[in-house]
Amino acid sequence: MTSEPAQAAQDTSHSPTGLRTGAEYLSAIRDDGRQVIYDGEVVRDVTSHPAFRGAAQSIADLWDIAADPANRELMTYKSPRTGKPVLWCYHVPQRPEDLRPRRRMIQRWSEHTFGLMGRTPDHVAGFFAGFAANPAFFATAGQRYADNLMAFYENARDNHLYISYALAPPQIDRSKPSHAQADPTLCAGVVGERDGGIVLKGAQQLATGAPFSDYLFLSCIHPQVPGDENHAISVAIPINAPGMKIYARRSYATNAVSAFDYPLSSRFDETDALITLDNVFVPWERVFIYRNVELCRDQWRKTPSHIYGNYQAQIRYATKLRFLLGVMKHHCEITGVDSLPASQAQLGEMAALASIVDMMVEAQEIRATVEDGVVWPSRVALYSIMALQSSLNPRLIDLARDLSGGAMIMLPSSRMDYDNPETARELERYVASPGYPSKRRVALLKLAWDLIGSEFGGRHQQYEKFGSPAKTVGGSG
Repeated sequence: MTSEPAQAAQDTSHSPTGLRTGAEYLSAIRDDGRQVIYDGEVVRDVTSHPAFRGAAQSIADLWDIAADPANRELMTYKSPRTGKPVLWCYHVPQRPEDLRPRRRMIQRWSEHTFGLMGRTPDHVAGFFAGFAANPAFFATAGQRYADNLMAFYENARDNHLYISYALAPPQIDRSKPSHAQADPTLCAGVVGERDGGIVLKGAQQLATGAPFSDYLFLSCIHPQVPGDENHAISVAIPINAPGMKIYARRSYATNAVSAFDYPLSSRFDETDALITLDNVFVPWERVFIYRNVELCRDQWRKTPSHIYGNYQAQIRYATKLRFLLGVMKHHCEITGVDSLPASQAQLGEMAALASIVDMMVEAQEIRATVEDGVVWPSRVALYSIMALQSSLNPRLIDLARDLSGGAMIMLPSSRMDYDNPETARELERYVASPGYPSKRRVALLKLAWDLIGSEFGGRHQQYEKFGSPAKTVGGSG
């Protein structure tokens, strides 16, 4: 195995701000040990493979935004350990007003992806900031676990690491707890100890972004029962750890014949994955909870981890809804219905629903509390909007479909229809709108279709169903 991603990420000397650049990030994830399985083969380089390269570049763009000296105050604060700039998403807020710079940083990144990448590096960073806000919680099982947690958190913060997570057991037989499955090693868990650490075997999901990350945080957010001790763990594993495989779902980027036809699928498909572990060794220093059902359950509610992570998710979701609203307003202008009362009423309803999410993000800050010297965004505001999200989102998509009519369906087959002079002339005559030449009109409507009608759009509608706290897979997608 080559050097760990954490080591590769430590050289940030090329950035004027000392932050990781996009080029450094792409170089770091071109490692030999990464086992991403796609079409029955190991992907040797996720930065160049057609299924992954668009998303990898979009994530690299985020690092460049953060590393831009012009964005230093917006994106970073000084590390209390090194004094060097680190991302606001790793900050542990001590005053309610500390949440505002955190939101501005998250919003800047989410605006770059139009809110369409939910598991960017700021998401799980929020979980670890929440854990670091209460190290005493982990110390209840022994001080070494708190020390491990804080050392890993500081390393991730100061070296600008991208952590993904897998928190749910595979959907084999959800009527039975992990230890009662036909094979107790189906769900990820401990199968042994050896000098210096533990050995894991089994599978876990829904590791969104794992092919692009430096580390995987593996734990369980589903309810556990006595007997599940082997599965009641929280650990950090390098993505290139021997024995770990990442089975990525079908990438929607592979069907994106061009950025013209699929402008979103080609750039922002962050990929979801099943993680399998075949006797993966984890050293003790990256073990934070070990065979403790109570702590595994309570890590989400006795630290602000779940709150911080899903505060980020709601900022991202609010950005996505503003984008959806803007796309549909533009859509109505293209088709000439923006002045019709019925269209205005539907756009108004979309704006009202999007504003609810925006306001509830602000409510999390305004009604935040300080507990033991650490800020907790309002639980009531967060979990209320998470509970509503799975019903708000379908309504917004239905309104967008009603506004569209057939405009997003009756489009030329691809960009190549404009490469033929004869077909281009006819399209320019029959597929155009006042102020919108044919090719521009088609490009904008294809973007709208990619947002709500393509496979990529369908995945987003399904993923937003996870917003309900009752469905806990780490919150909204």
